[in-house]
Amino acid sequence: MSPAVLQVRDLRVSYRVRERGRHVRLRAVDGVSFTLAAGETLGIAGESGSGKSTLARALLRLVPADGGVVQFAGRSLLELGAGELRALRPRLQMIFQDPFASLDPHMRIGEIIAEPLQVMRLELDAAARDARVLAMMSRCGLTAGYAARYPHECSGGEAQRVGIARALVVEPEVLVCDEPISSLDASIRSQIANLLKDLQQQMRLSLLFIAHDLAAMRFSCDRVLVLYLGRVMEVATRDALFSAPRHPYTQALLQAVPIPDPRTTRARPRLRLEGEIPSPLSPPSGCVFRTRCPHAIERCAHEVPALRTVGASLVACHRAEELP
Repeated sequence: MSPAVLQVRDLRVSYRVRERGRHVRLRAVDGVSFTLAAGETLGIAGESGSGKSTLARALLRLVPADGGVVQFAGRSLLELGAGELRALRPRLQMIFQDPFASLDPHMRIGEIIAEPLQVMRLELDAAARDARVLAMMSRCGLTAGYAARYPHECSGGEAQRVGIARALVVEPEVLVCDEPISSLDASIRSQIANLLKDLQQQMRLSLLFIAHDLAAMRFSCDRVLVLYLGRVMEVATRDALFSAPRHPYTQALLQAVPIPDPRTTRARPRLRLEGEIPSPLSPPSGCVFRTRCPHAIERCAHEVPALRTVGASLVACHRAEELP
């Protein structure tokens, strides 16, 4: 395996929120650890409310972390001062779920893509910036004519291409993709997923690919980390996860993925997730998944399961060896 470019250990993020007239702590990310290898795509999967986006923002210091370690290029990102962090920003970039919400509606596309260069690549003059903007637009499937357009003159897929071009124009090493295809039409999703894969190979990028759609991860990711209420449930290679998921939550997520053949859909076993994901303001004791798990036992209510190797996966489940 390639050397790690990003190492995360015991990352914790919480928010102070007001509930019923008092302030409480909402634990959005609770002790997450993983590594991202050079050239790898690591998927972060889970339902809405699992902590995926908060995790992504904490890695890039867009929201403060309560504790843990995030190491990049031999530096501890959580301990860097403002100036040191600013110097590393070009090497760590992000694209967002809603491209229109992340693009300034008052700026032209060319200006939007050039802005990171003006802030982070001060050594470039105007001619060099313009040349780099046009080159990146071309790599992202946008003709030169788009430079004069405004975001509202683009389709959803075109706007996401703009967001990708803006993130990559500074030539980062790590790209965090926060649900980059979930807001797009089905016909456009595969185009953007293919574009990201091509750009990753061309630019030797390492990707964190966040999504609730496990079907997209089967195409895009080398490994997958499954989150639930801010905790890691399972980590495995793509092939191991899709062929032999070990955690009941992972199994339920995979069985919810649509299959085009109705006969296959009817024949496969069903593990239904009953109820909604609990509030992170009052997560269940022990295993946070136990209130929705059909295999939960008394031990699950009292003891937090540690991540351990079961088969080809790292799994946080007391009964992982027993389950089919």
